[in-house]
Amino acid sequence: MPPLSTPLTNPRSDRVKAVRALSRRSVRSRTGRFLAEGPQSVREVVRWRPETVLDLYVTAEAAARYADIVAAAQEAGLFVHEVTEPVLAAMGDTEQPQGLAAVCRVVPASLDGVLEAGPRLLVLLTNVRDPGNAGTVIRGADAAGADAVLVSESSVDVFGPKVVRSTAGSLFHLPVVTGLPAEATIERLQAHGIRVLAADGAGERLLPELDLRAPHAWVMGNEAWGLEPDVRDRCDEVVRVPIHGKAESLNLAMAATVCLYASAGALHPLGR
Repeated sequence: MPPLSTPLTNPRSDRVKAVRALSRRSVRSRTGRFLAEGPQSVREVVRWRPETVLDLYVTAEAAARYADIVAAAQEAGLFVHEVTEPVLAAMGDTEQPQGLAAVCRVVPASLDGVLEAGPRLLVLLTNVRDPGNAGTVIRGADAAGADAVLVSESSVDVFGPKVVRSTAGSLFHLPVVTGLPAEATIERLQAHGIRVLAADGAGERLLPELDLRAPHAWVMGNEAWGLEPDVRDRCDEVVRVPIHGKAESLNLAMAATVCLYASAGALHPLGR
């Protein structure tokens, strides 16, 4: 394995400040870059989307511990920089950095591209503001075999550091289309023969009653108030997850995972 570059040691250098600035949404929007932190996120972006990695930063300890990631990055021709632990800590916003971080280029996905691929399972997030919830839904969609995640213009930035960490690398596995107007997106999906299902606690249809074998999209709303009436009314059906115990409700990420796995069971009945 080729040796790493001369270690970066100054936490107050311009390079470190530029990476740290990616924690701000305005900077990410202006530069088209974001930061992936930790071995899981870095491993997945190096494996699945190496063309998006602009620079990879690694401490000496992490280079030894995660030698496979560093080797894969070098084999892909990526720029790998050794940094001290204080430098890596100054670059990111995690309290306990795990030795690896990658500056990545945002490659926008489009709704047109998703629809042209003939999707069978989609999820649309509307007004989702919590980074952990958004990241967990992306991870659940990936695990359930969804074709893409669609994100409304009023939702959290999926390239924010907390969302990226919460996806555990799933952000690099499937298209994530951002900045969409919710109502117009629902109309586009319906025009392409995709059944649109609103997940809402006030739904008259229960999840187990649905036939989910045809192409469909789940619409998930805000953590506090759910779906806006105009969005809910545009959907083909309003569906609720049955609660059998004493819990008042499921949170957004839990409900989304339950719905997505019900869809996965219908679309992949043998678990394949």
